[in-house]
This record gives sequence, C-alpha cells and structure tokens, in this order.
Amino acid sequence: MSGGGLSKERLGRLRGAMAGYVERGEAPGLVALVSRRGDTHVEAIGMLAAGGSMPMRRDAIFRIASMTKPITAAAAMILVEECALRLDEAVDRLLPELAGRRVLKRPDGPLDDTVASNRPITVRDLLTFRLGIGAVMAPPGSHPIQRAMESEGLAPGPNPPLHAPDEWMKRLGRLPLIHQPGERWMYHTGSDVLGVLIARASGQPLERFLRERIFEPLGMMDTGFHVPGNKLDRLPTSYRREAGSGVLIVHDEPASSRWGSPPAFESGGAGLVTTADDYLAFCRMMLNKGWYGGERILSRPAVELMTTDHLTPEQRADNRVFFGDHSGWGFGAAVNIRRESLSTVPGRFGWDGGIGTTGYTDPKEELIGILLTQRMMDSPEPPGVFLDFWTSAYQAIDD
Repeated sequence: MSGGGLSKERLGRLRGAMAGYVERGEAPGLVALVSRRGDTHVEAIGMLAAGGSMPMRRDAIFRIASMTKPITAAAAMILVEECALRLDEAVDRLLPELAGRRVLKRPDGPLDDTVASNRPITVRDLLTFRLGIGAVMAPPGSHPIQRAMESEGLAPGPNPPLHAPDEWMKRLGRLPLIHQPGERWMYHTGSDVLGVLIARASGQPLERFLRERIFEPLGMMDTGFHVPGNKLDRLPTSYRREAGSGVLIVHDEPASSRWGSPPAFESGGAGLVTTADDYLAFCRMMLNKGWYGGERILSRPAVELMTTDHLTPEQRADNRVFFGDHSGWGFGAAVNIRRESLSTVPGRFGWDGGIGTTGYTDPKEELIGILLTQRMMDSPEPPGVFLDFWTSAYQAIDD
C-alpha cells in the first residue's frame, strides 16, 4: 500500500485493461490518470496517430469537448461571487437576444406554433441546462426545431460553432424555446450561452477571462481554445467509428485541425484542449473546495453549490440516457446521487467529452480520475473503455 491509498499491484490491472483497448485497435492511444491524496499515477499508452511512429505522451494535448463545461461553470461562479452576475437574475441585461422568448407548444410542432414564455431565462437556468433549449433526443431531423438549429449552425455537437459569438446569439434569438425556462433539462446549449454571458459580463473574450482567472493561477499552461503551432506535435489525431463497419476514420488531425488556430466561437460547452496534468489541477482545485497552491479561486460554498444536484426527479427521469438511475446535474457537471457501481459514489462530480474523454472528482474517496482517448463517443452512454477505466481506478483503492 502506498501513502496515497492506491495499490501499486492493482494499478497494474488498470494498465492492462487500458492497454487492451490499444492492442485490439479500438483506440490508437490514450492517457489514463488516477490521483488520490497526492499520489498520482499516469499511463500513456499507444500512439499519437493510428499506424504512426510517435508514442503517446503524458503531455499530449487532447480535445476535451464537454469536459469544458465544468470549467465554464466555475468561471461563471467567479463572476457570481464578485456580484457581476446573480444566479436568479434574468440574462436579458447582457443577452438581449434572449429577451421576450416564445416557446413551442409542442417540441415536435411547427416553429410558429408558440406561446409566450412564463418568465425570463436566468443565469441559474444556463448553469443547470434548464433554459429551455438544447439537444433534442429524437432521431436527427425529425423535429422542425432540430432542422432549424442545424441550418442556423446551432446544433449541439463536439465541434465548436463556426459563427462569432454575437452572430451565434443573434441566430439563437431567432428561434423559439423548446420548453418553458426551468421546466426541463436539455443538454449542452446552456454552456455555450454561458460562455457568451461570461465574456460580456467581464468585458473580455472568454479565453482571456479563463486564462487570467483559472488557467494561470492553476498553472494550466497547455489549456485553451486552440493549440499553438509550436505544440501541434503534441495533438493526437482524433478518430470516429464508421457506422456499420466499425472502422476508425479520421475526425480531426493536427495538420488541418479545427483546433489549430483561434476559433470564431470560443465554445464554453465544448471548445477546450488540455492535458491530463492541466485538467488534474482544475480537479484538485475543485476537490480542495476552491483552494489551490496558496490561492483561492472559488469559495467553499460556491464549490458545494456547483456540485449539488439541482434537478427534480422528473427532470432526471426524462434524461435517463445521460444520468441512468445514479446521477443528477449540478452547475456544468453531473453529480452522482446513488451508488450502483464501484465508481458512482454519491457526491462524485464531473463529466465526459464526446471526442473521447472522461474526468470526475470524488470528494469522499479523495480520488480524481481522468481518461483522455482519441476515439469519439458513439452515443451519450459511456463506452467500454470509460467503464473499464473507472472500475480499474476504484478497484485500486487500498484502504
């Protein structure tokens, strides 16, 4: 047993389980990190690109997609603590595009069949994904609102939007809400809107605010919305599985990467790139209730509020594909509320990224786990490599 309460022998099982995915060709490479009580174990396995000659490295820079969301929520809470934002304040002051919303009578109804919204959208609605619009969990293109979001460049997805923030908000403001504010949980869009709100409230681009208030204080020097040219050799090629054949095909590669230059839209929902150690620093700050390296980023009450489940039982039940029977949603992250596996410890919080990443923090066990892979998720349900990573991380606890 090591001082950190992780079994060295059992950590060998983690390496074996993760290496199996690479050996079977299911993932070209990955970085797996488990940290507990200051003891950090990292495995870099496989290659930066399928069939390539460059080994995976601990400081590889991954596209973390929706693992961006907890960081965006933390940034919003910094502004809440400074009274630049209020949780239950209408967003209309800074986001006039969302004032006076109309709401569809039926989610699958025509876009002009609407009623007035019962109340304005609030900051809390953005943080909890209850603003009334987001990913529609129905066959693609089956609802008029889905087709409209797609045509306007607003459809939720792992790749950052192509429109600049003001144009993106203008387009969002043209569409009706799908549900009344506060009524239902709908994935993703709230974080992108929140990123625009943070930029407008702070008077600076989202990345600059994140860099000054979170990344630099935490030493997250490889985290941002793009990979500089001198670091592109550390960006793995990203793959997706071809429908039907299961063959891995390129989604994004360094030479022509969407993340190779500053984006038009700095996506608070899915835009960041980072390393395992950078993301570990953010998770440690959250685990330490806002404190990191002698500096307080957030107050303890703010972190506790962020990591509390804010959904009703009905809202969780409507989104079982995301939450199963074991999780709810805090501010920008899932929160485990019921134990049904080794890893679903009540109070554990974090999220997955659709381009192939997962990261959670467990205050009870004092454990942080981060898995970064190059293979995109096929559905909202976690893939086998995620499940086996979390089983392997928790079975290595040695006290």
